Amino acid sequence: MRITGYRSLATVHEWGRPVGDVNGVVASGITEVPVLLLETDEGLTGVGLGSHPDVHRVFPALDGQDPRAVTSLYDRMLSYVFKSGHGGHVFGTIGALDMALWDLKAKIAQEPLWRTLGAADRFVPGYASGLEYALTDDELVAFYERWAERGFTGAKVKGGLDVDRDVRRLTAVRDVLRVNSERPALMYDVNESWGAHQAVRLARSVEDRVDLTWIEEPVRRWDVAGHRAVAAGIRAAVATGENLTGLEHYRALLDAGAVGVVQTGSVWGITHFLRVSTLAYGHSLPVSPVGYNANPVAHAAASVPNHLVTEVQDLTSPVGLRVDQEIADGGIVLGDTPGLGIEVDEAKIAAQAASGQWSVPGGPHVRPLDAGLRLAPGGTAGHTAGSRRPYEGIAK
Repeated sequence: MRITGYRSLATVHEWGRPVGDVNGVVASGITEVPVLLLETDEGLTGVGLGSHPDVHRVFPALDGQDPRAVTSLYDRMLSYVFKSGHGGHVFGTIGALDMALWDLKAKIAQEPLWRTLGAADRFVPGYASGLEYALTDDELVAFYERWAERGFTGAKVKGGLDVDRDVRRLTAVRDVLRVNSERPALMYDVNESWGAHQAVRLARSVEDRVDLTWIEEPVRRWDVAGHRAVAAGIRAAVATGENLTGLEHYRALLDAGAVGVVQTGSVWGITHFLRVSTLAYGHSLPVSPVGYNANPVAHAAASVPNHLVTEVQDLTSPVGLRVDQEIADGGIVLGDTPGLGIEVDEAKIAAQAASGQWSVPGGPHVRPLDAGLRLAPGGTAGHTAGSRRPYEGIAK
């Protein structure tokens, strides 16, 4: 079997509510979902999800190759763009192609990817999430009540600019999930909105009032010293890594003892997750993939010994995608459809007229033109702007 070509589609995910974090909110609740179809000379098609604007540059590395040689082809793609670098859009493109290659490999074996990768159990422990920064407190409670009904015992709350608001929302979510656990796991994600000069103080202010499992991306992704200071100064674990592209970006953080939970972005692909998991395992650390449409990396998460928990962001799938999995019992129950279990209805995708973009011009590090710097409640500097217990062993 040989790779012969590719096709690129774009569908949308309809969240039914505003979605976003401290960096900005998509008010329409409609976001774009790029779909990459990798074709072969025997009629099988691999499915990859995620942004891939540089596919025309990277595809020549795969053209005519046997898709079963996935890990070798991953390195071949990295080598192919070596001179110009593999960060950003290029790494995302490699991730989408890699996802499609793994989908093909499992389809050729006529088994779901979780079996191809050696997992013994189709269940993947998860925590509830939802990019819920724009929801009111009442909407937040109603949102997480739906997850509680599906057995979840852990959840993430977005925040960063107003710690009093964040504590109130964390406490409300904790109370919702107590129907399933006396001590729910609470993840607090500030999406790099704090500076190193304030991160320890703000983190302590929050965890003095609510028990946290981890604080996510407390400072900028590349700030080793800042992460180390937070890790040393608080009780909760520090989680980071979703925006890092390549093992070279992780080593300094891990070697400095600056991370307690190692994360990966699902849009970076299967091989990236597997390699980061191995690196984390060598440092005796757990790994946790960040959520994405259709939860494709859950197949790989099921196969690694140090997987802690996977972020699950929504209970529905993008328009035109049928996904063989169930969200139940506090996690993801993977199905038996060969490959990633994602079926693409191209006619349905072509018929939908909605469009959506993730990019927004705001963010906690961008000073609004119509407002000055204010002191948020609790002393936080910010801008004025419109069952299976997977958590045991995490530092408190």
